[in-house]
Amino acid sequence: MTNESTARRLFEPIRLGALELPNRMVMAPMTRNRATFEGVPLPLMAEYYGQRASAGLIVGEASTPSPYGFTYPEIAGLYGEDQVEGWRAVADAVHAGGGLLVLQIEHGGRIGHPDNNPGGHLPLAPSAVRLPGGIHTPTGHQDAPVPVEMTEADIKNTVGEFAAAARNARCAGADGVEVHAANGYLLNQFLTTSVNRRTDRYGGSVENRIRFVVEVVEAVVAEVGADRTGLRISPWNTGNGIDVSDNEAVFPALLDALSHLGLAYLHVGRALPGEPLFAELRRRWAGPLVANPELGEALPIPVDGGLSRGVALLEAGADVIAFGRAFLANPDLVERYRTGAALNPVREDRSMYGRGPEAYVDYPFLQA
Repeated sequence: MTNESTARRLFEPIRLGALELPNRMVMAPMTRNRATFEGVPLPLMAEYYGQRASAGLIVGEASTPSPYGFTYPEIAGLYGEDQVEGWRAVADAVHAGGGLLVLQIEHGGRIGHPDNNPGGHLPLAPSAVRLPGGIHTPTGHQDAPVPVEMTEADIKNTVGEFAAAARNARCAGADGVEVHAANGYLLNQFLTTSVNRRTDRYGGSVENRIRFVVEVVEAVVAEVGADRTGLRISPWNTGNGIDVSDNEAVFPALLDALSHLGLAYLHVGRALPGEPLFAELRRRWAGPLVANPELGEALPIPVDGGLSRGVALLEAGADVIAFGRAFLANPDLVERYRTGAALNPVREDRSMYGRGPEAYVDYPFLQA
């Protein structure tokens, strides 16, 4: 049962760094593959994000800072002028609706394929360890290639690409950026021994494995300011071949290494309020903590869209709750939660991915 007094906190304002949120409901990043193959956001994306501007904050879907960072077909980029222009239309639509937008910067690392990026590049990774299970491409499911192990020069260059992408996000009108170090993508790959087999100063010990993430975050902060920079982690996510056996050592050490920066927020993906590690992260993190509830893989999502689990995270110490698929199906989710109205179900009968408007911008508002 939802604690009503705690649930009311969702409608209270809060400050995350430079951002004044009107409520504590964040729209979580959700890749919907509506950009061009070259990574340019399409006008349909501006409509989609603009519809959801009543969220306290929108975290835009993952965008690659590099031609080598593409994961799947038709994801957005943040390294080219045309990509920046596409995101500018999105930011304008969100601001026109009175909302706030931060753009999430994500490099896929080994999660990629030459068929999924316009340059035909092999993916880069901490070590030459293939992604298990294969990957979706424009021609169907294929085996993932063995990635190219990054040199220290590659690492330095990639740090610079993250900083440049952050600058591009602000040029596009975004209110801030979120560095994606979760869900098995490149930064997360450096944190785990299941992918990071390096023997140099970026591998081996916990101190070495967190080094790349720290360097990326510091470079982004130097570019756009700590008060407009967030970080996303997913300590319990084992997807994409990630080993979390030493997460109780890795993630506290990472937070300690970043504590001096004063970031706008920490975003914990698939958070588990009853886990001792969640309490430990809350204890170590002095700033605002955004938590995204773990809903599991079963469909459909809970009838309340994860509200009760979000409230449990507030009770466990989170300051803000990030809702994902509930916002996908309910552009006016904040009002529905405020009034207790029923939620639109996620439409599993239609593809959530691809260029069309179906199951994307055609979910009804309450007044409809």
